[in-house]
Amino acid sequence: MERDTADETALELLVHGVGGTTPEAMLNDPRTVRVSGDDTAAVYRRADDADAEERPDDYRGKPVPEAYVWCNLTSGNGSRALWLLLLPFMVVNLAHWMRPNAHRRTRTVRAYGLLVRLVGLSLTVLLVAAACEVALDLVAWQCAGTHACAEGRSWLGFLSVDAHGHGGWWSQPGRRLALAALVPAALTGLLWYLSHRTWGAYESQQPLPHQPDPEEEAPTNALGRPGFWYGRRLVARLRAAHTAAGLLTVAAAVGTSAARFDRESGGPVLLDVLGRILDGALVVGTAIVVWVVCRRGRSEKRVDRTLDRTLVRLLPAAALALLVLTFLYAGWSRPEWRSHGRLPGDATFGGIVLVQGAVVVALAAVAHAIHRRARDSRAALRGLGGPATAMLACALGGVMSGGVAQRVADWLDGSGTPGAGGTIEGPPVLLSWQASVIPPLLIVVAVVCAVLAQRTMRLKRREMATVATDYPGEHEDTARTSRIAGTRARAALTDQAPMIIGAVSTVTLLLGAGALTGAWATHQVPGRAAQGTYDIVEGAAQTAQAMGSWLIGLGFILFVTWGRRAYRDASARRTIGILWDVGTFWPRAAHPFAPPCYAERAVPDLTWRMATWIRTTGGRLVLSGHSQGSVLAAAAAWQLHPTIRRRVALLTYGSPLERLYGRWFPAHFGPAALGALHRQVDCWRNLHRTTDPIGGPVRLPGEDGPQVDHPALKDPLAYGRTEQHPLPAPILGHSDYQADPVFAEERARLLARLRPEVPGPRPDGEPAAPQGSSGRSSS
Repeated sequence: MERDTADETALELLVHGVGGTTPEAMLNDPRTVRVSGDDTAAVYRRADDADAEERPDDYRGKPVPEAYVWCNLTSGNGSRALWLLLLPFMVVNLAHWMRPNAHRRTRTVRAYGLLVRLVGLSLTVLLVAAACEVALDLVAWQCAGTHACAEGRSWLGFLSVDAHGHGGWWSQPGRRLALAALVPAALTGLLWYLSHRTWGAYESQQPLPHQPDPEEEAPTNALGRPGFWYGRRLVARLRAAHTAAGLLTVAAAVGTSAARFDRESGGPVLLDVLGRILDGALVVGTAIVVWVVCRRGRSEKRVDRTLDRTLVRLLPAAALALLVLTFLYAGWSRPEWRSHGRLPGDATFGGIVLVQGAVVVALAAVAHAIHRRARDSRAALRGLGGPATAMLACALGGVMSGGVAQRVADWLDGSGTPGAGGTIEGPPVLLSWQASVIPPLLIVVAVVCAVLAQRTMRLKRREMATVATDYPGEHEDTARTSRIAGTRARAALTDQAPMIIGAVSTVTLLLGAGALTGAWATHQVPGRAAQGTYDIVEGAAQTAQAMGSWLIGLGFILFVTWGRRAYRDASARRTIGILWDVGTFWPRAAHPFAPPCYAERAVPDLTWRMATWIRTTGGRLVLSGHSQGSVLAAAAAWQLHPTIRRRVALLTYGSPLERLYGRWFPAHFGPAALGALHRQVDCWRNLHRTTDPIGGPVRLPGEDGPQVDHPALKDPLAYGRTEQHPLPAPILGHSDYQADPVFAEERARLLARLRPEVPGPRPDGEPAAPQGSSGRSSS
């Protein structure tokens, strides 16, 4: 390629944000062609630009636009609806990456990651235990063992007993439990399958080969390390451990019930011995699972392609074998065994809640210790964002498990009320206590929302005066001013998210502790436990129990309805995809059953595209990211070889890099990380609006701040009707940044500052980088 051709080559690589879009909309042209990629994620150009490199004269003074479309990674086919089941796992995985920034605190950082992984393990056990509660306790033990409940349910006929307590071969309690246990075992298998399948579809992409530059220091930010976006070894190890934990939970639910009967009834010595052996095997298996989870986590300094094949295969297989042996043991004939009352679910769920609370408190202590050594005034909740988020994950898991159990119990009990004289005892008492704390929690949420509404109204009044100064000389329109000021005030609510999450998490922890204490102290549902006390206490307890049961049931119905709609409706799937866009950016480091990390596909896509294009043309490249696309753009820029990274300009708009990611993920997007990114790329410019509820300034300290952040864009572009805007200009908020003339001006300035170079030779295993470096130009 001739040098004058390379000198004129420029590319603008557009990366869209949350919710997705089409290449036609991104490129503003109905005729587009795919130049690289597949149906899941691809790079597109306008049809007229397909051979742009062959016609450089046609593109003098303007870049060739390309659009990277990745929305199908989070909102593709109907199977994405199943990801709703994984919501608590996704939230706890976020908590892993919310660690405060640490300087040379390796042991404390490892302790933080270990505690989050233990919370994730408890959520897997909770989900499987909830499935066991429904299938084993409510259906197989209580309903099938009670003639009044099983009567009229033909599908339970072969499991049930008659009015005299007699039945067929499957009616013995151990056999009923073994058969019903296939449901939670199948759920565990489904989780394993989804994790394994999505790994191959999303996260198995090979990162860009990375050779360190001897003239540059090792990357201090983890996002720049070669193995950050390739966590195959850890995910496989955690997948094996969590699968084994799920199978061991099922085995414990079946085997301990039979073993307890054998010990109490004085049955055959052989069965008693077998029961004790199985109990011991469960203890050993649990210890091994915890040990695997506690092992050191991710290896990011290199691309770790090794796999602990023996562990990955042997651990789930051994747990499955133990489960099969437990089925055989429980299915042994015990004619005198009768089911009555409940299975010991209170102890199980109470133990899970107690462990979760203790681990979250320990996590908060570790996070506080890290934050205290390197204080960051912008970090959410003073470094406690991770523990607060982990607490919310536990609450979500509890609500989902309690909602399923409560609804199934109501359905089986018919017109009766479980635990209050109905045909069955119903779910464990603790689940009723947990449901009863939902009304007071909602009261706290309502108070917080009222406080925020009052603050928003005060801010709106202040903004009314600011709007007038932003549009001088305009004829005042009170309604127009009110709409603009209201939009600005509501956009500022995003900065209050830490207060909401902190308050909800704290109250959830306290109410959860109260529910656990009440359940263990009374062994009765709240309404019964309050009988005989003060009238106001009894009335409040009964009201909270009734409302909690109704609310948790409503939540379950809405959850199922949302999932069904997402399965059938692509637009609903895209809406849910927005949640996954934000929640699944990070690799699965704490929970292997979380929805897959799309960035482990998107970041290598972007880095490969940029590196190969610069190698081929030696031209200039502007990486243009909107909203979540700006986060992907920053992550991809960190992954580039330094000589290539210095040939890239970064243009971000509507970006949550500091406002959301910098506050909630300070270790990876804090001031030090973003300041380093500014120094490493050739140039960076960030656009934002005060009406944008998501994007904001990068807020780099000192002189770097004005170099990166453009002053807030005017929105709307015109207050009243003008020759350029004969109709009222819309308030754009988070969208259509390209419609502002400042966007084209800033892009042109970035292109003018980039200096083209001649492509250099290609080192072994590394895409060729241009010879020399453009150096950093001051902004």
